Formats: sequence, C-alpha cells, structure tokens
Amino acid sequence: MTGQKQALVFASFGVSDAGARAASLDAAAALLQQKFPAWQVYQAYTSNFICKRLVAAGVQAASLTEMLSRLAAAGFARVLVQPSHLTPGEEFDHKVLAAAKAAAALFPAGLAVGQPVFAEPADYERVLAAILPALSLAPGEELVLFGHGSPHRHNPVYERLQQVADARQLPVHIGVLEPADTPNLAMVMARLRQRGSRQLLLAPLLLSGGSHVTRDMAGSNPGSWQSQLMAAGFAVRTDLRGLGEHPDFRALYVQKVRQTLDTVKW
Repeated sequence: MTGQKQALVFASFGVSDAGARAASLDAAAALLQQKFPAWQVYQAYTSNFICKRLVAAGVQAASLTEMLSRLAAAGFARVLVQPSHLTPGEEFDHKVLAAAKAAAALFPAGLAVGQPVFAEPADYERVLAAILPALSLAPGEELVLFGHGSPHRHNPVYERLQQVADARQLPVHIGVLEPADTPNLAMVMARLRQRGSRQLLLAPLLLSGGSHVTRDMAGSNPGSWQSQLMAAGFAVRTDLRGLGEHPDFRALYVQKVRQTLDTVKW
C-alpha cells in the first residue's frame, strides 16, 4: 500500500472546555502523530452536542461520521479509528463501531477500529500502573476514583477494576456518577466506613476534565461528591486532572494502536 494516504482518527466523546481539551485530547492526538508519522492524525467527536457547541464557538470540530466522509472525499485509502473511550459500552457500540461499519466501504485499503482502554484483562493492571504514580497519596490517604458509568445499563468495567485493585490490596475505591449504574457513591462510602478511612484523595476516572469534574466531582454545590463526602465526615483533597493529562495514560493509546496494526489484516 505504499504511497496510499492513510489516516489515524482519534475519536473521543469530546469536551467543550478549551483547557481540558488541550491538556488531554489534543495532547493524546499529538502523541499519536509523533509515534505514527506514516499516518495523518485527525480528531473526531462522538457527542453531537459537543460538536455543535464547539462549531458555534468557532472551533473546528467534526463527528466521527463527518470525519470519515471527509477523509474518503480527500482520497484516503486506509483509516484506523482509535477510540479514546474507556469502556466498550453504549457510546463505543453506537457511535464508534456503527460509524465505522457504515463507512467501511469508502476506504479501498480498509478501515479498522482499535480497542477501548478497558478491553482485555491485562488492561486493568495497565491502567492502574499508568495513573497511580501520578496520584501520589499522602500518608493515611485513600484514593477515590470518580467515573462516569453508563446511563442505560450496568457497565461491569468499574467493578472489575475494583476487584483488581482489591486483589493488590490497594487503597483505591471506584465509583460512578450515573445513578443507574454501580458502584455508586453510597457504595463507595460504605466501603470507606468499613475500612475506617478518614482522609481521601478524590480524582477523576475520566479522560478529560470539564463540568463533570469541576461540578459533579469537586464542585462547591451540596450535591457534588466532594461536598457529600465532606458532609459525611471525610477529609477530602482533590486532583482535577483528567486521565489524559497523565503522560503514562496517554501512552496506553499508543499501545492500542500498535496492537491493532499488528493484528489487523488490511
């Protein structure tokens, strides 16, 4: 396929906050471009709301469907879509896989989709190894990781990550924001009380910052996790950095792309 144009599309849900976007999504895309110079790297978003909001603000943004159409029109023969999504959940199924399937015939040399961050058993250890050194705990502190969860169905990834952390006897507690999913904040608090925990570091299990972090996790409003934990008697310190702000976590996407390139038969 020498001489044919090939694109690597880093597909994420998206984030409207410019600072959070630059520190996580843009930084991850730049790393992919550095590591895979034979591929032209583009970004696309799976959230239509985020796309519309960014375009209205004068920021260039495209949905994954739009980006794949543009690449086909520009003469790209081969495309690899690497999702930023943490879990193989509804967003990945309905927005990434569906868009790729619909556009597959547009690329004569093939279209492939890489794996989400949590796709195989070894990924759980890899994620913990990538983020825990950057979230150094003070003596006596325990770590609470604030994930999103699925609004429509239970996503077992978070429970599996908790099981891996427990097997290693790590002072790590996983919870999710979505009320329909578990483990929820009440379950996290029950774990903390059972362990006699008092001092906590609260950090996002989210790729990028934004309103979920600044409002739902660490906001001053009484409904935020920080406020509820403090009201329950815990001392809470926060780290607002999204996962994508940690270099070792961004490197996981490089591993995923390499894995796809090594296994896909174009």
